[in-house]
Amino acid sequence: MGISVDPSDRQRAFDEANQLGLVLLSDVDRRIARQFGVKRPGPLPNKRRTFVVDSDGRVLGVIASESNMEKHAAEALQTLQSRH
Repeated sequence: MGISVDPSDRQRAFDEANQLGLVLLSDVDRRIARQFGVKRPGPLPNKRRTFVVDSDGRVLGVIASESNMEKHAAEALQTLQSRH
């Protein structure tokens, strides 16, 4: 699942253009960002974070990088693989 401040129509277009097949949620009011501690003040973009959450809702890992998307994917996968 992915969440961003983009409206739903932009989320849908992004998913289709990149053939992700993921659930993408819109957080236009940044309420979820506030709850996860990634909202920045004013109009600044949210901090880029990946949260690895298990089926019980426990956060197993948090990946932080503003520019290295490969780090997000690699560390999330490593967190998931280490559970098995």
